Amino acid sequence: MSSLRDRYSFTGSERALAPRRTLKTAISAIGHGLHNGADVTLRLVPAEPGAGIEFHRTDLDVRIPARFDHVNDTRLCTVVSVGAARVGTIEHLMAALAASGVDDLVIEVDAAEVPIFDGSAAPFLRLIESAGVVAHGGLRESLEILRTVRVEQDGAFAELRPHGAGGAGFELSLAIEFAASAIGAQAYSFQLTAESFAAEIAAARTFAQAAEIEALRKVGLARGGSLENAIVVDGANILNPEGLRFADEFVRHKLLDVVGDLALAGAPICGRFVGSRTGHALNNQLLRAVFADQANYRLTRGSLVVARQLSAA
Repeated sequence: MSSLRDRYSFTGSERALAPRRTLKTAISAIGHGLHNGADVTLRLVPAEPGAGIEFHRTDLDVRIPARFDHVNDTRLCTVVSVGAARVGTIEHLMAALAASGVDDLVIEVDAAEVPIFDGSAAPFLRLIESAGVVAHGGLRESLEILRTVRVEQDGAFAELRPHGAGGAGFELSLAIEFAASAIGAQAYSFQLTAESFAAEIAAARTFAQAAEIEALRKVGLARGGSLENAIVVDGANILNPEGLRFADEFVRHKLLDVVGDLALAGAPICGRFVGSRTGHALNNQLLRAVFADQANYRLTRGSLVVARQLSAA
């Protein structure tokens, strides 16, 4: 599949419209993977205007676009790949980049997984803030949703809807329900901005149920997991000594995942997300369903439609 830019030609005035953004300087951090447990060095490197976001497996010298059509695994995290080269657990970093308005970036990693840090997006926000974000030329495109697209599986669903009259930006609403009484049924809604993400969503940590952990490790997952980087639930109990960061931290983290997974659209979304019990697989299926029909979306710059659709190929 070609990139978004390859699939459109642009016309019309482009004055006083939002420029594309990248980091002011490169920045690095060291951590380990949640699922493979391997040590990994992460480096965020400014990229040229229009380059988009891509992962660079420096140990293999393979570049992988951060795009929905490169997702090949959604078991408990989102994995992108090119051939045998993979990068997993990308959703927390992608969410932080989307909230920070970063359009162009090279994400260097020397292992098959992005570091988990504390299980939230907050450490990634701190890295981005430390490096700084700068406008660097070109014009930012937004992906405007034109009609409702819905995917469903086993009673769960995920939708992208157009805005109603006067709507703008990206609004998200999610409901979850788990048998563990420490989680139960929760719902949360917010509009994605840098400020709302930092205050309401970024610090929410990933979570697992104690009874599932041994089974996950037997199939090669959660090897790097601990109470330092995940909430562990056992029925009505939270096993982490410090407890929760928010009373509804679980649904907030699931919304964090949605933001990161949908950032793989390749452009900021203008529309509304509504979901119930969705996960990485359905989030990716939703983007694939949107892009399966060009009547579902158009590319815009601000309030000006400047894209004339060409071929879906």
